[in-house]
Amino acid sequence: MEAHYHFYFKLLFLLLPIIFQSALSEIIFEERFDDPGWRERWVLSDWKRREGKAGTFKHTSGKWPGDPDDKGIQTHNDAKHFAISAKIPEFSNKNRTLLVQYSIRFEQDIECGGGYIKLLSAYVNQKKFGGDTPYSLMFGPDLCGSQTKKLHAIVSYQGQNYPIKKNLVCETDKLTHFYTFIIRPDATYSILIDNRERESGSLYTDWDILPPRKIKDVHAKKPADWDDREYIDSLDDEKPEGYDKIPPEISDPKAKKPADWDDEEDGTWRPPKVPNPEYKGPSKRKKIKNPNYKGKWRTPWIDNPEFEDDPDLYVLKPVKYVGIEVWQVKAGSLFDNILICDDPQYAKEVVNEIWAKNREAEMEAFEEAEKMRKAREEEEARRAREEGEKRRKERDLRYKRRRRHDRHDYMDDYHDEL
Repeated sequence: MEAHYHFYFKLLFLLLPIIFQSALSEIIFEERFDDPGWRERWVLSDWKRREGKAGTFKHTSGKWPGDPDDKGIQTHNDAKHFAISAKIPEFSNKNRTLLVQYSIRFEQDIECGGGYIKLLSAYVNQKKFGGDTPYSLMFGPDLCGSQTKKLHAIVSYQGQNYPIKKNLVCETDKLTHFYTFIIRPDATYSILIDNRERESGSLYTDWDILPPRKIKDVHAKKPADWDDREYIDSLDDEKPEGYDKIPPEISDPKAKKPADWDDEEDGTWRPPKVPNPEYKGPSKRKKIKNPNYKGKWRTPWIDNPEFEDDPDLYVLKPVKYVGIEVWQVKAGSLFDNILICDDPQYAKEVVNEIWAKNREAEMEAFEEAEKMRKAREEEEARRAREEGEKRRKERDLRYKRRRRHDRHDYMDDYHDEL
């Protein structure tokens, strides 16, 4: 009996951290746009509406959904600014993990436009939410032409926005992808696409928020006695006697003076030169390890006097809203499954539940849609060719009739003159 108690005690001891973490985990905001109430939670901004440049969103599952019942909101008008936001329970990520995750599908040939979301901290008049509204975090893809395929990861610190220094590349196909940004209390971060980590590091090193902790000592100089020669010539390696007297070329011993050579007219005949098989090139001593080698000298790093640590570097201002604010040449981006929480495991399960489960069905739907699109384009091209051929024949017929009419007029005039 005592052994059983010991076993269960150990099991409970192992499970306690998981149970404790689960109890403390919090889903701050989750939006799947499945219920009609999403329209009450989200406010479409009037930003750019007076100028006729404001776009709208439509509630749809898109053209090739993996699950037709799974709907999101899709940018609807070409060459417009799109801005929509939702108020969320105010929260701070101090002493806790912050995770931002959402899915997006670019169904259009986007040409140029964003697909990112923003977290906002100060009070926001949601009807005026737009590109000038300050934000605390901006995350997601931005595509423009064949050159820009960027994944933004911008954080705000003391009122200034700082983009990640690394070149992050987003997905560019027309299928659904999940983007996840995790910031931890130790100022480390991870960025995932479809549950696969694409980048990780530290806010200290991958953003220019604070001056670097260490800098190179610009006043340092290599010591005069620093020997950075890894190999040196062996002093024990002597050249063979007479080595330097071996010429690189010799007269060709097989050459013969031509029978028609005239020394008086052609000059003294000399055999041509050929490589000397005895010649072994310039003399080189054998190389040996340098016993005094100290390695390659590098400028030493020193503490940066301008660096002042901020243990709250990772902390955003208390977040109150989540928003989508993008400009697109061609509309058609489908946003869905927005999640803000402190539990990476739950976020991972969401991706597995939606993306992994529906991926194959979505690809099949996409391929079928592509077949229909190509068939439609081929039919339109065929009709255009037939219409063009019809117009050409009608043009030729009109031309022949005009020529015939002109000839008749000419003959009539001719007879009149006679």
